[in-house]
Amino acid sequence: MPDNFPPLDPKQTALLVMDFQPGILGMLTEVETLLSHVERAIAIVRAHGGQVAYVRVAFEDADFAAIPPTSRMAARAAKAARAFHADSPETAVHERLAPQPGDIVVRKTRVGAFSTTNLDEQLRERGIVNLILAGISTSGVVLSTVRDAADRDYQVFVLEDASADPEPGVHAFLTERIFPRQAHVVRISELESLLSPRPAG
Repeated sequence: MPDNFPPLDPKQTALLVMDFQPGILGMLTEVETLLSHVERAIAIVRAHGGQVAYVRVAFEDADFAAIPPTSRMAARAAKAARAFHADSPETAVHERLAPQPGDIVVRKTRVGAFSTTNLDEQLRERGIVNLILAGISTSGVVLSTVRDAADRDYQVFVLEDASADPEPGVHAFLTERIFPRQAHVVRISELESLLSPRPAG
């Protein structure tokens, strides 16, 4: 991030913590490091007065039944079966990242954070215009949400070291080659300055 990049107003900024749940974390290695990075990101955003929002994927019985057979999600949901039911511990936000009062929490039944939730409405109600994304997987929820958020005219930032993919090469390709077309790719070490006013002259 360039030194002259204008700081973000924390009151207009939200960190989206996406799909950090046991059933998805199990696809990864280096889970402890990733959780530590996300914990740090959450702490920084909270300390600056920004909004934290959680997105989790989980299905009610009616959700499973409503997926048409033409959707590739139907096969994935059937394979996941009860493991991704809304009541399963596998779909809860990881306890180390647990939501606090005042946080936004939404449940989705597709890949992106917006299409099957009221997340956009809740963000708009709070005057949020800047989104910082952390999620699993980079090729799943992060990719889908970058595209959708950009189309909704949010200013988007992707936390490269607070997101992960089961295929590290895919993560690298997306963060280095694809995301910069629609988002700023940053690291947690840049968050503090990104959310802090610059000293005058």
